[in-house]
Order: sequence, then C-alpha cells, then structure tokens
Amino acid sequence: MDEKINVTYITLDGFVEIDKYRYVYFYIMFIVYILIICCNSTILYLICIHQNLHEPMYIFIAALLLNCALYSTAVYPKYLIDFLSEKQVISYSACLFQYFLFYSLACSEFFLLAAMAYDRYVAICKPLQYPTIMRKKTVSIFLFIAWLVPAFHITIPAIGSAKAKLCSFYLNETFCNNRIYTLQCLRSEFFAAFGLVCLLDLGILPLLFILYTYTKIFLMSYRSCKEIRKKAAETCLPHLSVLISFSCLGCYDVVIARVESDFPKTARLIMTLQLALYHPLFNPFVYGLKMKEIFKHLKRLFSPPPKI
Repeated sequence: MDEKINVTYITLDGFVEIDKYRYVYFYIMFIVYILIICCNSTILYLICIHQNLHEPMYIFIAALLLNCALYSTAVYPKYLIDFLSEKQVISYSACLFQYFLFYSLACSEFFLLAAMAYDRYVAICKPLQYPTIMRKKTVSIFLFIAWLVPAFHITIPAIGSAKAKLCSFYLNETFCNNRIYTLQCLRSEFFAAFGLVCLLDLGILPLLFILYTYTKIFLMSYRSCKEIRKKAAETCLPHLSVLISFSCLGCYDVVIARVESDFPKTARLIMTLQLALYHPLFNPFVYGLKMKEIFKHLKRLFSPPPKI
C-alpha cells in the first residue's frame, strides 16, 4: 500500500518555512491571483466590446492576456490548497497535467509575440499592403498555430513520462515544472533529444524571428520621418519589454532544470514564483498603460460619471 502511494504521489518540497508563514503566503497569493484575473479580464473585456479595438494587434494582445489568466489558473489554485494543507503533495498524473497546461500556454506566448512582431512589421514597413496581408483569416491561422504547436510539442514528452519509472518522489519546486524529469530513474534518450527540439521550435526559432522583424522595423524607422519613429516606439516597445521579461524567466526555467547544482532554496522559490506571480501582472500593466487606445478606454471605464 505504501509503495502504491509513493508511486502515485509527489511531494512538492520547494516551499520555504511554509508552516511558519502559511497564512501570509495564502493571503498574498490569493490577492495576487485576484489581481491577475481582474487586470487581464478587464483589458480582455475592453477589447471585446469596442469595435475600434477589433484589429490584429489588439486581438493578439487579447490572446496574450488570456494565456496569462489561464496559465495562472493552472498554478494558483494548487498553491492556495498547498498553503492550507499539512502536506504539499500532488498525484503524478495531476502533476503531468499541470506541467502540460502550464508549459503549452507559456510557450504559446513566444508564438503570439512572434505574430505581434510580424503584425508590426507589416504595419510599419508595408502599410499599403497591411489590409491585404493581415486579414481575419491570417490572424486566425496565427492564433491556431500559436496554441496548437506548443500543445503538440508538450503532449509528446508528457505522455511518454506517464509510464516512466520514478526513483524519487520529492520535487524541489512549488509546482510541476521542467524538473519533473529529474524524478525519473532513467530518462529516455529520445525524450532528451525531443526536449532540445522543443527548445529550438518553441523558444529559439520564434525569438530569432522576432529579433529579425524588429531589426527590420528599427532600420525602417531610422530612415523614416519622426512620426514613423514615434509610431514604431509606441507599438514596439511594450512588445519588446514583455519579450525581454519572458525570455529571461524562460532561460532560468530551462537552465535550472538541466543544471544539477545546490541552488539556494529561497532563491529558487523567488525565481520560480516570477513565472506565476510577476509576469501575469506585467503584461496587462504594460499593454494597459502603453497602448493609447486601451489606456483611453481604461480611463473612461474607471472615471466617475460626469456631474449633471
């Protein structure tokens, strides 16, 4: 019976002094989760109800914010349960599902940022062809690829890991991330190679495409008038700030899963929480404040009604 429990359940051992700060953790994470849902949902709502925001750029922003809300939901409810539980455990099958849901949505962010980069490239470098190129069908294809390709890539190692033999049942993390593979007794060479393919397809190639398109945009802007440079800065800088933030967090997540080292537990907890805490709030903040149309509607939404 004990052996069956060990095989089935994983202990999440990445929390720091959870017994001492249990309720502090719970209230902070609960408030942050509510903020994430409210902030992302507010901008999503504005984009949905205002016809002038039904443009490719804002549709991609809406998809990005929807991703943030969904992958936060893949992590936060389990966090809140763990903070109020005596033992922080999760079944191995649920752990794999959390891993699949979180990473398929997180990786799709690179594809959405790549689609946004291409949209800005066409708008700035080929403005006369923009209505012809960025049609509803094109936007739908980009969204389909952004969500389907990462899901397909993550599904294969997740299914392969479902029947893997485990030699460890303690995961030194707060949720099921890439380090889930360290629990396996023997990792398949095929899945190790496939992991490199995933890194190339889901991270490096979209990143190179984004850098290429933004290089073209900045070269075009440099040669153009001041108004074009201002337009490029207003629309591209928010995307670049989100890209840099997410790329740094993604690099940490990839490296920490492959480097076997005695990384301080507190530092590991802080860095791991960045993926689920800081980034989902960073996106709506950047797009809500930097995008003129969204910011205008936000001000109107929260402004008091005029006095009669």
